[in-house]
Amino acid sequence: MARQLGGFADLGRTRVMGIVNVTPDSFSDGGDHGDLAGGVAHGRQLLAEGADLLDVGGESTRPGALRVSEDEELRRVVPVVAALVAEGAEVSVDTTRAAVAAAAVEAGARLVNDVSGGLADPAMLPFVAGAGVGYVAMHWRGHSTDMQSRAVYDDVVAEVCAELAERRAAALDAGVRDLVLDPGLGFAKNADHNWALLRRLDALVALDRPLLVGASRKGFLGDLLGGRPAKQRDAATAAVTVLAAQAGAWAVRVHAVRASADAVRVVARLGEDSR
Repeated sequence: MARQLGGFADLGRTRVMGIVNVTPDSFSDGGDHGDLAGGVAHGRQLLAEGADLLDVGGESTRPGALRVSEDEELRRVVPVVAALVAEGAEVSVDTTRAAVAAAAVEAGARLVNDVSGGLADPAMLPFVAGAGVGYVAMHWRGHSTDMQSRAVYDDVVAEVCAELAERRAAALDAGVRDLVLDPGLGFAKNADHNWALLRRLDALVALDRPLLVGASRKGFLGDLLGGRPAKQRDAATAAVTVLAAQAGAWAVRVHAVRASADAVRVVARLGEDSR
């Protein structure tokens, strides 16, 4: 199981990455923590609930979302990253822009979480390699405005694995040392595609890089639950956390931390008895 990442302590279990969206329009919690005080307070709350890492983002990537300017993304993200790092948090930055990644790393972020896997900004992989920070490359087929039109696969598991392998090669060739892969649930994928990927997490782990799984509150869980609103999907999210932890994922990315923090510890305890 490829759980570990250079520069991060071995916890002996799957990490829980808490989501800090400093945005007005994210699908689940847009506007809830949209300023510096709100973002920092939310980060503190997630840490108190058991988050191991906080992922700060200033641009919504929900289907159909329009891009914000680089200046606006910087304004939203960097002060929150700096404040949370100053309080001792391990922080990642959720961005597709190298300039935002650079400013966040300067402010203390230790991981760049790029939903485009380096495809949106050609400066991203060289920056990450030079900075020597960790990097998450997600499976991506285009920006939010039209990504769902690209949800066309003959074999979603094989194709996502092949496209992630291409991003892995590009990142390693650029000199990125500490690389995490993410199948991009909900990004250019319909519900059936997401379930197929969750069914075959072993194939993603077999890419031999730490794996990040981000299913939290996503639409395919709402569909399963009869159209339940995003904030009422946390129990289903925790169930996916169990599956990811059992498969050996390095981390899960979630909005509500406590249940997933408990879940990864249960899975780890069961694993101790099996050794």
